[in-house]
Amino acid sequence: MNPFFKADDHPWEELGDGIKRKIVGYTDELMAVHLNFDKGAIGYPHSHEIHDQIGYVISGSFEAEVDGQKQVLKAGDAYIARKHLMHGAVALEQDSILLDMFSPAREDFLK
Repeated sequence: MNPFFKADDHPWEELGDGIKRKIVGYTDELMAVHLNFDKGAIGYPHSHEIHDQIGYVISGSFEAEVDGQKQVLKAGDAYIARKHLMHGAVALEQDSILLDMFSPAREDFLK
């Protein structure tokens, strides 16, 4: 993998339901992913068996939920979801962007 990420060189991957992503970079133990949400798009509550996750709000705002607790997060805020904890987010503004970080890397995103 290239040691530099230039956003303009990477197209968004449409995931459907108003969400698209760009993989910023990864190693075996770490992955960073940009996620762009339309207003009202939902990252449905789920948990991970082996991945810890941090979701950092780059722009816009989200109602995030972790382990049954909800908070409104704006640019500069983040949520932390250790493996096995239910978590999800709803975009409150158009083009809200998260930087999701996973440890270890999400191999399923690379297929």
